[in-house]
Amino acid sequence: MSVNEAYITGIGQSQIGVKLDRHPLLLTVDAVKEALAESGLTIGQIDGVSTYPGRVPQMLGFSPVGADDLIDALGIKAKWYAGGGEITSQLGAIVAAATAVKAGLARHVICFRTVYEAGATAKPDEYPMMRRDRVDGGSQWTAPFNAISAANWVAQYAMRHVKKYGLTREQLAQIALTDRAHAALNPRALVREPLTMDEYMSARLVSTPLCLFDCDRYSDASTVIIVSAGDAVDEVKCTPVRIAAMAGSVDRHSWDQAEWMASYQTGPDLWKQTDYTAKDVDTVQLYDGFSFLALTWLEALGFCDIGEGGQFIEGGHRIALDGELPFNTFGGQIGAGRLHGFGFAHEAVTQLRGLGGDRQIKGDPKVAIATSGGGPLATALLLARD
Repeated sequence: MSVNEAYITGIGQSQIGVKLDRHPLLLTVDAVKEALAESGLTIGQIDGVSTYPGRVPQMLGFSPVGADDLIDALGIKAKWYAGGGEITSQLGAIVAAATAVKAGLARHVICFRTVYEAGATAKPDEYPMMRRDRVDGGSQWTAPFNAISAANWVAQYAMRHVKKYGLTREQLAQIALTDRAHAALNPRALVREPLTMDEYMSARLVSTPLCLFDCDRYSDASTVIIVSAGDAVDEVKCTPVRIAAMAGSVDRHSWDQAEWMASYQTGPDLWKQTDYTAKDVDTVQLYDGFSFLALTWLEALGFCDIGEGGQFIEGGHRIALDGELPFNTFGGQIGAGRLHGFGFAHEAVTQLRGLGGDRQIKGDPKVAIATSGGGPLATALLLARD
């Protein structure tokens, strides 16, 4: 192992559910315990914590647990920690941790993302919804036009692909159909019933061309990734996975008037950091808060040309579990639940270690990509089992 590299040395995940009674901090602790058990590390060896976007008092369902909450709860002696929204999307917390261990600021960093959006709706007194008496900030450019949902914001980019490149709903459906097919093989997935094309095409439209099944769904869960320094890998017992490259970008941090999603800048930047190419990738775990976001990542990362994403996934054969580019093998956020980015890194490591069970891809996968975001901000990780 190279002492100048950063490695993922442990992964953990709590129960995934809807309106769970378990407190979100305890869900986080559950995921930490699983990651520590896998890695063979103890809490005393952890000296860093990283999360996104930290505890958000105005939207506790969206982000109920911050880095300081976990440090206090587990008695972590942190030499370095971070948590905030001013990074390049969710997996930017892992980028920050990798940068920290490479700089010698920490040896083992717990990275986590905890969501409680479903549970919060059942406990409005404990998790009140944010209410405003005025429109300001970024929303001033969208809310007056009733574009109050990210579905509206993503749909405008999807419609460009429909009008300019000929994307069809039948093509776009393959993201959701593939997610649901793979989720059926994942015992932790939130939705394990397969989806048919007829069901997809008859579903109500949310924001044209996106329908109900193009959207992920609120869930309650926590996912943990442990990032370790290269000179600390000998302290772990599991197979380390190297963070071979990482990239991110932010385009104005606003959905208003951005010509292209940030994924289109992030994808090419990722390849500048490594000698690997798209042909070396064995599996992709691509952010699908909305199905179209995953399609943009396929184009941005060079698996097909811009505008050809619909043709690339047509029929679903290429991205199936036994296809040339197995995609979202755990079900993505559309099938497995809205883990808000971290589920993709968790699954990439699971596949590279050969621990996918019924959903494990064939052969001996050694290179994977995990992404998050894709609107005005985006992050990509290239992971390798050397």
